[in-house]
Amino acid sequence: MAWTAGLVALLFVTVVVSATIGPVEIAALDVVRAVLDELVVPVGATVDAGSVAVGPLGSVPYPSPTMEYRPLFGLDVADTTRTIVVNIRLPRILLGAIVGFALASAGTVMQGFFRNPLADPSIIGVSSGAAVGAVATITIPGFAVVDLRLAAFVGALVTAFGVYAMATEGGRTPVATLLLAGVAVQTFLGAVISYLLLQAGDSLEEAVYWLMGHLHYSTWDHVVFALPVALFGFALLAVYTRDLNVLLLGEEDAHYLGIEVERTKRILLAVSSLITAAAVAVSGVIGFVGLVVPHIMRLLVGPDHRILLPTSAVAGAAFLVAADTLARSGAAELPVGIVTAAIGAPFFLFLLLRREVNGL
Repeated sequence: MAWTAGLVALLFVTVVVSATIGPVEIAALDVVRAVLDELVVPVGATVDAGSVAVGPLGSVPYPSPTMEYRPLFGLDVADTTRTIVVNIRLPRILLGAIVGFALASAGTVMQGFFRNPLADPSIIGVSSGAAVGAVATITIPGFAVVDLRLAAFVGALVTAFGVYAMATEGGRTPVATLLLAGVAVQTFLGAVISYLLLQAGDSLEEAVYWLMGHLHYSTWDHVVFALPVALFGFALLAVYTRDLNVLLLGEEDAHYLGIEVERTKRILLAVSSLITAAAVAVSGVIGFVGLVVPHIMRLLVGPDHRILLPTSAVAGAAFLVAADTLARSGAAELPVGIVTAAIGAPFFLFLLLRREVNGL
């Protein structure tokens, strides 16, 4: 509990600090005031439906378009500050937190599911499936009418459930078979993506930029798309943390301890794929968050998933917000996927080397 509370405080500080950084510097207190000033309460009188154009947090509509609202705190915040914080920076920051939260949650479960600290959310091809959907939408003219987020989301889920179906025989899904099927499908989809990029023409730059993973075009619509899926998926995964602990003992022992092994595996795999698909659909392919963060938190808090899952989720959110802040702080903005890989890969290698040295 203490770890979770401390990480939540760290996430809050990271979000506030991130919102102060940009071409226009804004004090941390002004960031908090701008957000608080968006909190509203109904005054009880109705107004014409057309007289309330926007609601709290800029483009998010009020609960009722015919109800008049007033600010809860009535703070004196400059319009420029409110616009920059609420409509430009906050959607990107919150989306980064949601994506990091989802990827770290899924990575934690996948590492427990496969009983392998090197597993990550994309291990069964979810990210590759999303990439095929997104790149096809960007590069194939006939697909341009399809919403990119929806195409990536559907592509990810179709791939995940396709891999599961291929690895299942007689009602059982051996973990080794699932892993091998995932590797094979990822390789095939990688070839499909390469072919689409070769045929991309003028849309090549946009497709490659998406594949790098970024939060550049984040809006409140992206937040509304990803947040319910991430929270719903996390809540379901939290219900199964005890079962996941038991699965670490092995499937046979878990069965004798009363766990419905195959049913539990299906649920864990489906929910992890769902929240990964939602994250990738709004941000592109961002690597190492779901691999490194759960691994580090396991070293800090232990293998009990009742503690490991929430701490990893919050730590993942803080990590990706910090990484994206770094990505947009330089002279030229970088895709956040480059930053997470640049930070995550060396640090992960350091942990592996340290583990080997200690083992000697």
